[in-house]
Amino acid sequence: MPDIKKKLQDEIATLERELHVDLPKEIHTARLHGDLSENAEYHAAKERQGIVNARLNQLKQRLAEMSMIDFSKIPHDRVGLGSTVVVLDSKRDEEVTYNLVTVEEADAANGKISTTSPIGRALLGKEVGDVARVQSPNGTKDLEILKLTTIHDAAN
Repeated sequence: MPDIKKKLQDEIATLERELHVDLPKEIHTARLHGDLSENAEYHAAKERQGIVNARLNQLKQRLAEMSMIDFSKIPHDRVGLGSTVVVLDSKRDEEVTYNLVTVEEADAANGKISTTSPIGRALLGKEVGDVARVQSPNGTKDLEILKLTTIHDAAN
């Protein structure tokens, strides 16, 4: 989790520099070119300013949300944020390992799935022996939980 917070803080710092230093310079330079109604550089810089500002607000909101995560409320014996889960995909008769992570860390190709993804949501709160039913475009998947390591186990 500290890595995610650092990543968010770094992106916020970069965007704040762009918003408060780089873009004002671009807008000032574009204004010097005269008529603003047909000044593409000016309009592009103003549009970028709006986009950067929106993204900055989004990142600050996400950082605030992450700061409020109470790790003591993540269950010790059930699937939650930070859990590593080995499941049996009964349809393919194959064991699959998933790490439940935040949206920012999600990387499905490497088994890191968000707790807000369909599989992540289906697994949350389950324990070893439970079957999570997941709706996918290819039909319903049944995932039997074979092994569970929670964020608390990993910390020890």
